[in-house]
Amino acid sequence: MKIGVVTFPGSLDDGDARRAVRLAGGTDVALWHADADLHGVDAVVLPGGFSYGDYLRCGAIARFAPVMQSIVLAARAGLPVLGICNGFQILCEAHLLPGALVRNAHLHFRTRDQRLRLLSTKSAWTSEFVEDQELVVPVKNGEGRYVADEQTLDLLEAEGRVVARYLGGNPNGSMRDIAAIRNEAGNVVGMMPHPEHAVEQLTGPSTDGLGFFASVLAGAGVGS
Repeated sequence: MKIGVVTFPGSLDDGDARRAVRLAGGTDVALWHADADLHGVDAVVLPGGFSYGDYLRCGAIARFAPVMQSIVLAARAGLPVLGICNGFQILCEAHLLPGALVRNAHLHFRTRDQRLRLLSTKSAWTSEFVEDQELVVPVKNGEGRYVADEQTLDLLEAEGRVVARYLGGNPNGSMRDIAAIRNEAGNVVGMMPHPEHAVEQLTGPSTDGLGFFASVLAGAGVGS
């Protein structure tokens, strides 16, 4: 299975995401922001970083990149897409996910190993977990506070589209402790924590993040 990882100007974690794909057993494919061709990938990761310098708003310029025009169309047709940190911001700006990511409530950049509770296994990126599973995945953000109107939050809750919540303290003030959400179909997931930094014991606080990449591979029958 080929998983594309997009590089925007200012991306920082594209290399880490590609390594995570390989460790999970997939084939990583580098996708360039200015190239609309997705090169036949079976899934896409939008990595963390500061695309286009975070000018205007985080992800506001990246949503107009040629590669994103193709990703939006493909995602609406069912292509699995995972947005991590800046990638989550881009998914919201592109209206593939509801809500927005804004400045942390305490106005400080926050980086730490973060406990999470996995709430939804009904997505292409979480099927290998079990509901209510606790994970430890790093966070590192200055504009990671998820916000939405109450009607949208209620809808996400009612439809089981809150994928993960923060445990042991909310690092950025996200409404209802939301760390990750999915779209209605379950193929698009946005998360503020960084699973690509928790894929091997040598460098991460855990290997819990590997499950996100293993899930999308399992859905395609890789390794089965």
